[in-house]
Amino acid sequence: MTPDDGPAGPGGSVLPGLVDMHVHLGLVDHTALAGSPVVEVHDLGWRPGAARQWRADLSPSVLVEAAGPFHTAPGGYPKGRSWAPEGAVREIEDEPGARAAALALVGQGAHTLKVTLHTGAPRLSDDLLHTLVRAAHAAGLTVSAHAEGAGQAARAAAAGVDVLVHVPWTEPLDEDTVRAMAGNTTWISTFAIHEPPVRAVALDNARRFLALGGRLRYGTDMGNGPTPLGVNEAEILALGEAGLTGDALLTALTGVLHPAPEPPATRLLYNERPRPRTAAECAAWFSTAQRLSVAPVEVSPR
Repeated sequence: MTPDDGPAGPGGSVLPGLVDMHVHLGLVDHTALAGSPVVEVHDLGWRPGAARQWRADLSPSVLVEAAGPFHTAPGGYPKGRSWAPEGAVREIEDEPGARAAALALVGQGAHTLKVTLHTGAPRLSDDLLHTLVRAAHAAGLTVSAHAEGAGQAARAAAAGVDVLVHVPWTEPLDEDTVRAMAGNTTWISTFAIHEPPVRAVALDNARRFLALGGRLRYGTDMGNGPTPLGVNEAEILALGEAGLTGDALLTALTGVLHPAPEPPATRLLYNERPRPRTAAECAAWFSTAQRLSVAPVEVSPR
């Protein structure tokens, strides 16, 4: 099945469920996601070991990937923030500490190493950042970065970071940085957490990134303020503002590439609406979709 194709009952359509690539399950009632149109979430920063309970509560309805703690310099973001519990931040002091951190994540079953590069707080040196990225890659992990402030996205790109967990929003990126990142990184949207003036910067960066072939994926930063539990229509609409439509938009929302093998039924949604193409149609479609396993529809043979 492809993102824009699939079996459907009369007048309806079937699509893979939403994959939210940036959430913080420790800050929300995660059990509310069970049975929702969201079939997979990627938690990007919390205490090691918390994912065991999340998975127990949500399996098999929602697949949970978890990054474990934030990795930063001693005293770096988000150390000391009221919402970051003890153990949610791992401070990296030296090269042995960087290698130990990567190995610890493997033992925890993490899917990525999350590093923070936050202007206004202590940050890893370039050398130590590069060491941490190399250690994670050697351990079979990707590296995801929170890059906030002037020059931090460029630092992440130079270090070989795989994912920016927010589309850069604090500055317009120069064309060389955008071009370099388009060939090597994935950006997670999180547009809807920003107020309009800041969101405009992020959208401009994203449009240029997409024009150069960059990979943009749906992520909401669920738990950061009053974000919806489940489908975030404002985030879907913002992906449309960035320029995504059709197959590319559905890929950003579901993670299913074109062409792709048919997902299991537990990851499929049904809606009486026709297959969506625009962001507005996708927002309406996903917000009213049902899991296929409980949807009142007979799948027509192809």
